[in-house]
Amino acid sequence: MHKTLSKFGILLLCLLLLASCRQPMSTGKLEKAGLLVPDTVNDQVWGTKGYKGMLKIQSQYNVEVYYKEGMNSEMVVERAVKEFDQKGVNLIFGHGNEYVDYFNNISKKYPHIHFVSFNGSAKNDNTTSLNFEAYAMGFFGGMVAGHMTKTETVGALAAFEWQPEIEGFYEGANYVNNNVNVEIQFVGNWDDDKKAIKLLDKLISQDADVVYPAGDGYNVPVIEKLKEQGLYAIGFISDQADLGESVVLTSTVQHVDVLYEVVAEKFSKGELESGNLSFDFQDDVISLGKFSPDIDEEFITELNAAIEKYKKTGKLPNE
Repeated sequence: MHKTLSKFGILLLCLLLLASCRQPMSTGKLEKAGLLVPDTVNDQVWGTKGYKGMLKIQSQYNVEVYYKEGMNSEMVVERAVKEFDQKGVNLIFGHGNEYVDYFNNISKKYPHIHFVSFNGSAKNDNTTSLNFEAYAMGFFGGMVAGHMTKTETVGALAAFEWQPEIEGFYEGANYVNNNVNVEIQFVGNWDDDKKAIKLLDKLISQDADVVYPAGDGYNVPVIEKLKEQGLYAIGFISDQADLGESVVLTSTVQHVDVLYEVVAEKFSKGELESGNLSFDFQDDVISLGKFSPDIDEEFITELNAAIEKYKKTGKLPNE
């Protein structure tokens, strides 16, 4: 009888060990983190923010982090994921919406890794897509543009038609200034700075004196040219006041590095949900940047009050 119980106990222990081995690592402790970027982490805008987010994760959780640049096809992404897996990485960030489809396909082979991307539709249990609710930031940026224009014409250089911040910019400018004319040009790419400059020339010829370059790959050269022309800009993604307070009125800032910390914390606690997650001003990952001294204090006070009201009620000034 004693021998039978012993054998049963050993069998039960083996079954429990096997069962525990099947538990996906994505439901537990953060081991190591990896970052994939389509271009470079040295662009001073989007890619740099992802890199800073990884450094924050490294510091906060005392874990090793890795990154790979030029990850712009499913083949190279899959190769990088395999390498990360061999290093023990169990949380991978794909820094852009191009990684949504890649991760939906690749993640099935790596159930013990959680895959995080941006602005798409995550479909598997170990995939999450992070979405910035960008309409409101565009609205508040548009309010600044509409308030500060002297020609009654402002412009937006959008990367794509689907960007909600562009519609928000249009509505915000019109809310604060009934007489404003909003001209919108579409670059069709996040990074085509040559085309963006040509379209900027068109906006300038239409008397636009405030321009919102809503593309992280071309906004810096656009702002530099606006500075040369003595015109104003609304910065995009990063607080771009350092490019010149005389040109950058404010910026619509997405704190990607902070969002990385939020995701890592949720993951480490086993609370990171799969599917699509949205973030806005209320989550402290979107804000307006530093205001130019050219903007009058009365308007800044009014704008800050509108932002605080939005954070509390979810209602914009025109609602």
